[in-house]
Amino acid sequence: MSKLNIGIILGSTRQGRLSPQVGEWVKRIADQRGDANYEIVDIADYKLPLLGEADAAVQAAAWNEKLGSLDGFVFIVQEYNHSITGALKNALDYAREAWNNKAAGIVSYGSVGGARAAEHLRGILGELSVADVRIHAALSLFTDFENGQVFKPSDFHLTNVNGMLDQVLAWSGALKTLR
Repeated sequence: MSKLNIGIILGSTRQGRLSPQVGEWVKRIADQRGDANYEIVDIADYKLPLLGEADAAVQAAAWNEKLGSLDGFVFIVQEYNHSITGALKNALDYAREAWNNKAAGIVSYGSVGGARAAEHLRGILGELSVADVRIHAALSLFTDFENGQVFKPSDFHLTNVNGMLDQVLAWSGALKTLR
């Protein structure tokens, strides 16, 4: 069986965002495993306008094509006002079938580890027929980011990231049989 393709979705588009640092960290850990093809998928690259406000046929087609090429996801989720970013919600809404019958893990960060954003994302993923896995890494803005800007994760997060990746791969492989 060929290796699964897992997208590491960066969930923010704002200037000065921290998600690229977190995403690259997850990718380094994942690549060391050698058990799947992992890639960073930055929603900022797709320039999706607010859903319904402009003709976005080209952007939506590219976004859906990228999602369709993936077997599973790891969402890098930052907490904004106790939830996910508007950009991530918008990107989720731009696709339907491309999400279906796939698995997802979550790596969140915020003042309380991004836990509230992760829980909101889980509800949305359920509606999109994405099976989110239980294990998730919750990073603190206070202890895992130096001066709130430079990502320096504690070593103990490796256990959760690897456990989450184990579950994402197992579920993605099982769900692939439904697609």
